[in-house]
Amino acid sequence: MKKRITSILALLVACMTLLTACTGNPTQNPSGDSTGDLKGTYEITVWVSEIDGMKELTEKQIDAFEAANPGIVINATVEGISEANSATQMLTSVEDGADLYCFAQDQLARLVIAGALNKLGDGAAATVKENNDAISVGAASVGGVLYCYPLTSDNGYYMYYDKSVIKESSLDSLEAIIADCEAAGRNFSYELANNAWYNAGFFFATGCVSDWTTDAEGNFTSVNDTFNSDAGLIALKGMQKVLKSKAHVESSNVADFSAAIPSAVVISGPWASKDAQAALGENYAATDLPSFEVDGKSYHIGSFSGNKLMGVKPSTDVKKTAVLNQLALYLTNGDCQLERFNQFGWGPSNLKAQANDAVKNDPALVALAKQSEFAKPQPQIHGSWWDICKLPAVAAKDATTDDELKAALAKYKTDIDALFEMTEDQKQAWSVIGTVNGTNWDTDFAMEKESDNVYVSKDVFAMTAGMEFKVRQGASWDVNFGGDGQPGGANYIVEADGNYKVKLTINADGTAVLELVAQ
Repeated sequence: MKKRITSILALLVACMTLLTACTGNPTQNPSGDSTGDLKGTYEITVWVSEIDGMKELTEKQIDAFEAANPGIVINATVEGISEANSATQMLTSVEDGADLYCFAQDQLARLVIAGALNKLGDGAAATVKENNDAISVGAASVGGVLYCYPLTSDNGYYMYYDKSVIKESSLDSLEAIIADCEAAGRNFSYELANNAWYNAGFFFATGCVSDWTTDAEGNFTSVNDTFNSDAGLIALKGMQKVLKSKAHVESSNVADFSAAIPSAVVISGPWASKDAQAALGENYAATDLPSFEVDGKSYHIGSFSGNKLMGVKPSTDVKKTAVLNQLALYLTNGDCQLERFNQFGWGPSNLKAQANDAVKNDPALVALAKQSEFAKPQPQIHGSWWDICKLPAVAAKDATTDDELKAALAKYKTDIDALFEMTEDQKQAWSVIGTVNGTNWDTDFAMEKESDNVYVSKDVFAMTAGMEFKVRQGASWDVNFGGDGQPGGANYIVEADGNYKVKLTINADGTAVLELVAQ
């Protein structure tokens, strides 16, 4: 990871007071004197969501910023990259990262520690606080200091459903919804065994917590995790109701509404609202998650909630930093957030945009707001937890006794505890994970160091075309590479059958090369 910008520069930039970018007014310094010297041409890179159309909309919005700020010319390279991967790439090399980038709120503390964010000046911070909801302002802050710009207040999930199949009287009951699906010969799409982000909602329903603590360097030092408990057992019993149903499909994709055997329910989030509406037409509906019943007691399924944020990379060029902050304010203002809502269904954090009638009456955002009562803000979580938490759900699908469920929860607790017993060598070690050797993204296969920055798998893998895998460090998803060689990038997809070892070469610029070495 490259060195962070010096504290002197950080203080200089933090002292700059920025006006809202949409005004086109010049930046002012703390004394109130206009600097008046921001005219010029700026070469920048911007990372936005990879969804179709976001790159083009962002380019259009940057053009509008230029029109509102005569004399400032932005030559922007806009690239589509997921919010999770953008943070990973910034952490790998801040210097090589984008000037502006979008990320999920659970990555904020790590990015601040890495020196990957330029904290807001007083003027920009005041504008953000005035114009955005309190939850999104808190999500963009560390220790009460704003480090980035709220982009959405919608990073959660709820239930899309076909109202011609799911009765209104069934909506509050998981058991009734499953019965409606089975009676109609339709599916229920709920990504539980493959995705801890979704299955954690059952544990939250019963009062379980998994709260992680980090030190000043961002290292995880302890966790208060109660999943391995009587409450956790109830959560797995609730999860089994879905997992053991003949209607269950392990998916969160609203394309399932148009499958050969269509789903009548898909658990997903606002990013899928437009596609869900297109697929279901007049039968489109959305609401909060239902409750499930165990031993005569009802538990409302919980969820994670969060925000998408936009950050500015620190720079030694003070003028460029000022322009970048003005641009970030513009791209996250109410009008731009409304454009993203209209085109992609994203839920605004901007108060004016939230007051828009179309936003207030949007079924997906109404469902999200209803579910928020049962949602837990997504905190900083160890990168290995996302794999560890999948395993109890995998076991629950086939388990037939309480003892089997308890054993799965005990294994979960053992794996959590082991994270705090890892040696430094284990934290630095590389491994292969994917659909290899009969596994399904649940087993790490060790790699050995061959030379500086070159690692080779110990195992020989019998692979077939279409298999997918990645390599990762420390059995965690914090640092990983796939076929495109970018940190956090796409999976490596095997092209031809054969017996192979996996070779990883890490480049000086933070990218990597993955190769299959025939055996």
